[in-house]
Amino acid sequence: MKPEDVVIPDDALSEKFLAATGPGGQNVNKVATACQLRVDVYRLGLAPHVFQRLKVIAGTKMTIGGELIITARRFRSQESNREDARVRLAKMIADAHIVQVRRRPTKPSRAAKARRVDTKKGRATIKAGRGKVTDY
Repeated sequence: MKPEDVVIPDDALSEKFLAATGPGGQNVNKVATACQLRVDVYRLGLAPHVFQRLKVIAGTKMTIGGELIITARRFRSQESNREDARVRLAKMIADAHIVQVRRRPTKPSRAAKARRVDTKKGRATIKAGRGKVTDY
């Protein structure tokens, strides 16, 4: 699933604008440009396995009550920060939909084991030849 394909219902979102830090000069002190996007994850209607992966991806951004908090303050305008927060949310949800392929454990073949041992023995002889030189 791509981030563009993610549909987020508006009733699951709530936005709040905060005073941002960073670039912007004195404008930072006067205008609330940082966007704090709160998402009620239960209203998204995600499958249980997708919800679990989203919890792992979100980490500390997810509250105990199932609310995902994304703060965007990269840009100097409210609109840009709002868009950035929504794009980051869509990316998180799209990443949660990706199912990791389970690793199938394999054993090295007998020939591979023999090659490994031969290589180790070869290195050992090279290193043994670097020892102290003794006078007879």
